Amino acid sequence: MTDLLPREVQEGLEEARRRARRASRRTRVRMDGEMFPIRDLGEHGFLLDLPERRRLRGLVDVFDGARHLFRALIVAAAEEGDAMRYEFKLTTPASDAPALDYARAPDAPAGLIGRV
Repeated sequence: MTDLLPREVQEGLEEARRRARRASRRTRVRMDGEMFPIRDLGEHGFLLDLPERRRLRGLVDVFDGARHLFRALIVAAAEEGDAMRYEFKLTTPASDAPALDYARAPDAPAGLIGRV
């Protein structure tokens, strides 16, 4: 089919596909206060369109909309066309509660009522 369309039309279609992918993505990665939309998120890494071919490395936070999913250490793995694939070295799930410094019993009460 690409043989039948003029080059300008093919470029326009490709640009429209890129815009549609960008608009439909909710998952994002944050590094140094900047947010980048994730094109493809998998178990071992993710794929990003990056402006100016900037390479990310180190500690990042991954979000689905406003919900914090996890924090990860990443390294650049491979260039894939106009995008870069990153792999996770370590992932830590996000939690909205502070970490406990003791083991909680499974039958422990939720709270104690004091004397009145």
